[in-house]
Amino acid sequence: MTNAIGVIGAGAWGTALAQLLASDGRDVVLWARQAGLAGAINDTRANPAYLPGVALHRSIRASADPRDLAGLAVVLLVTPAQALGAVLAQMPAFTGDLVLCSKGIEAGTGRLMADVARAAMPGASLAVLSGPTFAHEVAAGLPTAVTLACAGGDAQWQRLAPAIARATFRPYFSHDLIGAEVGGAVKNVLAVASGVVEGLALGQNARAALISRGFAEMVRFGLAFGAEAETLTGLSGLGDLVLTCNSLSSRNFALGKALGEGARAPDLLADRRTVAEGAFTAPVLADLARARGIAMPIAEAVAALVSGLVPARAIVDALLARPLRSEQDATIKGEPRFG
Repeated sequence: MTNAIGVIGAGAWGTALAQLLASDGRDVVLWARQAGLAGAINDTRANPAYLPGVALHRSIRASADPRDLAGLAVVLLVTPAQALGAVLAQMPAFTGDLVLCSKGIEAGTGRLMADVARAAMPGASLAVLSGPTFAHEVAAGLPTAVTLACAGGDAQWQRLAPAIARATFRPYFSHDLIGAEVGGAVKNVLAVASGVVEGLALGQNARAALISRGFAEMVRFGLAFGAEAETLTGLSGLGDLVLTCNSLSSRNFALGKALGEGARAPDLLADRRTVAEGAFTAPVLADLARARGIAMPIAEAVAALVSGLVPARAIVDALLARPLRSEQDATIKGEPRFG
């Protein structure tokens, strides 16, 4: 199976990517943390717990043995962001192309996923795949475009693009890993805020304002950490933000909507089978922004909301009470704090 592609993570997005990659008959090794899940996928050709209603291609072989990924040239890493380091610690040393598909910032360390992967797999060639993608649409073969940021530049792109691109899945090249990662991480937090707007029935005007001001926060944060503006205005930034801030298919949006309707954050996070990454990214994002003096009042608000200490209505009132200023003002002086 030297031509096979590996996918680490058998959740909704990992299974959808495996289905996509197998659509042209390519062998795909799909690693699942639980042996029972791997066995069920192989026996039933389905993963109803995470991707219901999809008949999986025969060329997908699920496994719970990390040794089955040894010798593969390309592996996609599709685990929850907060579990990425622990999962990589279970894997054998890897020196091929490792494509990061998780969106988040590691709690406790403030590291982006590429930094986590670089420390765990120093011999791997890293890339980041990010963009406006709902798993069920990709699995169904609906048209999708993404950013594929390659640390190895054009040479790595020439290897990876043919391996990942399919008739309905179009990657666009970038060399900006930081920008691709920042866009994916920050949009999750902003999608929670957009869901709150929906849950409180604040209207379309409020959602448009939230997305616009949230995008300004994304750009300020990204530029401060070395991202390029062109990346943040592209598929992995603005494109992903628009998608996830407008649909209940987004786990982060759905979480925010429930919070806006009065549900308690601890209850929602405890009950969810699938992870709303924005809830875990918001506190570390707010901390990083505060340390750099970057104005991110919406991210601060989401961090306070998911802490369960401040109700959604109080947070919205605090945002609306902020001092009037220029639309381009990026200072943090005089900002109210939440929590």
